Amino acid sequence: MSNRKVVLYIGISLDGYIATKDDSLEWLLNTQGSGDNGFGEFYDTVETIIMGRRTYDWIMTQENGQFPYIGKECYVYTTRVIDDTEHVKFTSQSPENLIAGLKKEGKKIWIVGGSQIVDLVRKKNLIDEYMLNIAPVILGEGIPLFCGSERKDLVFDKARTFGQFLEVSYHTDK
Repeated sequence: MSNRKVVLYIGISLDGYIATKDDSLEWLLNTQGSGDNGFGEFYDTVETIIMGRRTYDWIMTQENGQFPYIGKECYVYTTRVIDDTEHVKFTSQSPENLIAGLKKEGKKIWIVGGSQIVDLVRKKNLIDEYMLNIAPVILGEGIPLFCGSERKDLVFDKARTFGQFLEVSYHTDK
């Protein structure tokens, strides 16, 4: 097994939500940041992307059908039978099998979201690093980052700011 890391890199509200109940990220997109808030730096360390189908559908709607992660290996979890595209492989295999097969040499594996996929890989102890970009917004309700969570102790790595965003990084002590 290589040192290839599985990283959750995601924006959240101060009270732990990744979207409103109606899947809106307007609150996140309207938060004053600095440059690209460190995204480009992180993105350059990524080779593979994993996300859920709802997240994929949302991204494709926001990007007017243009896949934004060309050049990266991308897997989308779904329970439906969907043909792979030029840029995306649709899968329903277990996260353990998928990630074990991806853990060869390479750059980071990015868990994009949503909360169901995050919960699935977190419960299987497959996330090595947590990079949370916290917006100074309290939503009060919405889609939580961690649903049905059980305790997971993490080790603090670093914190830095990008305008109004606070990026906090932790790693697991597996």
